[in-house]
Amino acid sequence: MIWKLADRELELSDPVAVGIVNVTEDSMFGGARSGTPEGAIADGRALVAAGFDMLDVGALAARSGRPVEPEEEIAALVPAIEGLAPLGPPLSADTFSAEVGRRALTAGAVAINDIGGGSDEMFDLVAECGCGYVLMHIEGPPRVDRDSPRYADVVDHLRAWFAERVAVAVDRGVDPRQIAIDPGLDFDLGTDDDLAILRRLGELGELDLPLYVSLSRKDFLGAVLAGSWEQRAPAEEREWATVAAVSLAVAAGARVLRVHDESSLQAVRVAGRIGAGDRN
Repeated sequence: MIWKLADRELELSDPVAVGIVNVTEDSMFGGARSGTPEGAIADGRALVAAGFDMLDVGALAARSGRPVEPEEEIAALVPAIEGLAPLGPPLSADTFSAEVGRRALTAGAVAINDIGGGSDEMFDLVAECGCGYVLMHIEGPPRVDRDSPRYADVVDHLRAWFAERVAVAVDRGVDPRQIAIDPGLDFDLGTDDDLAILRRLGELGELDLPLYVSLSRKDFLGAVLAGSWEQRAPAEEREWATVAAVSLAVAAGARVLRVHDESSLQAVRVAGRIGAGDRN
């Protein structure tokens, strides 16, 4: 399986580890708040030196918050991408704004990681530029608090949701090889939903698109550790829960893993090599 990016094709026979770079001061994990473009460049260099295959660079926290104008997001994101692009590994821009995405692609990003669930404007940009695209499941606008919906069967719901959104993207000119799908763990999903998705990840793989799984230090892992959503362990205490979840996700077919830590990078590498024996 390959993932078509703007200037290359990323081979996914082995799982790919994507290092998280946040040009923010309010992201959910304090260990991944670069704060400034300069800090983001330094942090990104460290991730590349550690062996990450790709970097995902964002300048807007996914958690709920005030509206942020595109120019404010661009001012933080674009200099970081410009500084990281010469390092070599492909860069994705973590944004749900087509305006911001266009500027990020011009600066050197080769993919867009869209937590907004896809808009016509975003699909048109992706089709025009030929960049990679991560389509994440979400049931409403990002950065807005709401109760999680209830699903009769969450995996069946995601399969139908992705099939519909991918069809719209393709109708607007996006090559299916550009698209990876992210179930959006913690977004409009409860803890039991997240666990069911990971347990049945192979069923989403039947859509024949790369599975992009962003589960590093997620809230549902904190809830599992504590036995309660309300008392969930903080992000700083979820490293080894992430390692376990990453290992199982790779075994279930995840091809792109978005993570914070070198421990999770090691999990991607080892789980990938173990799984490769099944394909030989």
